[in-house]
Amino acid sequence: MSLDTSETLMAAALVLLLGRQILARIPLLRTYSIPEPVAGGLLVALLVFALRRTLQIDVRFDTTLQAPLMLTFFATIGLNANLAGLKAGGLTLVVFFGAVVGLLVMQDALGLVLAWALGQDRLLGASVTLSGGHGTGAAWARVFAERHGLASATKIAIACATFGLILGGLIGGPVARFLITHHALAPSPESDVAGTTAFEQPKAVRPITAEAVIETVALIAVCLAVGSALASWLNGTTFELPTFVWVLFVGVVLRNGLAVPGWYQVFELAVSLLGNVSLGLILTIALMSLRLGDLASLALPLLAILIVQAIAMAVYAIFITFRVMGRNYDAAVIAAGHCGFGLGATPTAIANMQAITERFGRSHLAFLVVPMVGAFFIDIANAIVIKLFLLLPVYG
Repeated sequence: MSLDTSETLMAAALVLLLGRQILARIPLLRTYSIPEPVAGGLLVALLVFALRRTLQIDVRFDTTLQAPLMLTFFATIGLNANLAGLKAGGLTLVVFFGAVVGLLVMQDALGLVLAWALGQDRLLGASVTLSGGHGTGAAWARVFAERHGLASATKIAIACATFGLILGGLIGGPVARFLITHHALAPSPESDVAGTTAFEQPKAVRPITAEAVIETVALIAVCLAVGSALASWLNGTTFELPTFVWVLFVGVVLRNGLAVPGWYQVFELAVSLLGNVSLGLILTIALMSLRLGDLASLALPLLAILIVQAIAMAVYAIFITFRVMGRNYDAAVIAAGHCGFGLGATPTAIANMQAITERFGRSHLAFLVVPMVGAFFIDIANAIVIKLFLLLPVYG
């Protein structure tokens, strides 16, 4: 049974609402701040898996909308990036970026050792699909297959990215809850008076006009068109990066390029609305369309590497990320976000932080630094770290 694009969109909206009802009725999931898309999406994925195994009914969703929704999401991150605000949190951003690079090095080193110990191809230990997600994994899979001879690189990359997406959405909440309760943390008073970024308080009622939405849609369309053109133009060059990175970059340039001369101010409430809609649908479609049978068929050594990496991510977030970011409430929320994109992708990071702040209180700083580092700087750093690791003799 195959669902077309409109039917998949309808299903995603219903599954997202289902996730909300699941959290309302299962206190354990609320206690550990599991995001709504993760709760609803995983339940549907399990039901689809059960239908396939017991009744031989194969339900397939049309994921055509996933790519444009993902690009829309990253465009809203760029359009929300006020360089003046980023400058104010500049030191925090730099420190967090350092923690992120440290994780990349640890993931690649740990993956290399585990792959060697298990007698596997060293490339299986790369951090491509952990701190990178599906987009980065697909891009690097081609390089691994063509230049390094890794068979089935794309299939392996997508399977690893999917596994990371699940774990990133499951461990972020428990990690942050442990830190908040263990250290008796609470939001700072400044969080209540600070401005709201696009992805904070997604359930808040906000005044908005049709004109503002149309203007924002036009800006997003420019980001998608120009960003896609740049990605295509730079494909195969030193500056090759996933399309979503260029879309985000165009959003940053567009927002600040129009604001500095006083030509136009981006309407942040419209950006917030469209960004959060895209975020919820992206994660829901990704999770409900998971092929759990494919994950179950992963080779045991690869599965072992992924599980060890997930444990290492949680430990790193607790003992490194949390500590270097200040050992306060903001640091705990940032640690949850780091788990999200350290194993999965930026949408997972933001969903983790939204689940935490809805339960424990706002964290303006977390929503200021995590989206930019997790969506833009991480891919640049990942490319550099992986290329350096590929220079090691063991990869020769």
